[in-house]
Amino acid sequence: MSGLGLNLPNLITLARLLSVPLTIWLILNDSYATAFWVFVCAGASDALDGFIAKRFDCRTQLGALLDPVADKALLGSVYLALGIAGLLPNWLVILVVFRDVLIIGGYMLIQTTAVPRQFDPLYISKINTLMQLTLVAFVLARLGLDFSDGEVTRFLVAATAVTTVLSGLSYLVRCARALAGAEQPS
Repeated sequence: MSGLGLNLPNLITLARLLSVPLTIWLILNDSYATAFWVFVCAGASDALDGFIAKRFDCRTQLGALLDPVADKALLGSVYLALGIAGLLPNWLVILVVFRDVLIIGGYMLIQTTAVPRQFDPLYISKINTLMQLTLVAFVLARLGLDFSDGEVTRFLVAATAVTTVLSGLSYLVRCARALAGAEQPS
């Protein structure tokens, strides 16, 4: 990983981060079709910046910090906006945001009290992120493209809730293990 350089993947990540206020504004102004496409482009940019960084070996410290910040900012903000608009249940919004706060807090705690280390995302976390993204995209598409969803939204809400809880608990266990390892006598 190279230094702090501002390269193409980092510029793509910054663009994703800058799309957050626009997406929130579109949701709160009932422009769901446009919000859907901005959200899809932001999601695609996450895959694109990672691909470019790995493929052309241009990973940086800045990118390693910025990418998860952009991801958390986008998903957390969109969940909050959809909750405020009454399009997602408040309990789910609280659950999703609380899980992210726990993960960020646990990471910061480990970095300051234990031996600082990088953690790869857990498999359940990847499934959870996929469920969170799918739910948002489906809700925005359903509203923006005006189609009926049957029971799909309820299923996606339930699946997102279950994977959010499982992911949050898994990160709590990981954090506890890391802190316990740091507290053992050397």
